[in-house]
Amino acid sequence: MSDDVSEKLDILIRLQAAALTASMESSKEKIVFLSQAGLRPSLIAEILGTTSNHVNVTLSTARKAAGRKRGRSTD
Repeated sequence: MSDDVSEKLDILIRLQAAALTASMESSKEKIVFLSQAGLRPSLIAEILGTTSNHVNVTLSTARKAAGRKRGRSTD
């Protein structure tokens, strides 16, 4: 794929992500939503202006909380 097309697709992804998460109040909601949409943690971090580590920790915490809600042990 040419660099020009790749750059335009990147811009479209960022714009769409911003529009879809604009009404979400917490960064956790945004991170989980974008992850479920198939975005990599590094791209989520770039879009939200945070670090990949923050995204990974948030996703890990969200998975553990979801497991507890379903009655499964996280140990």
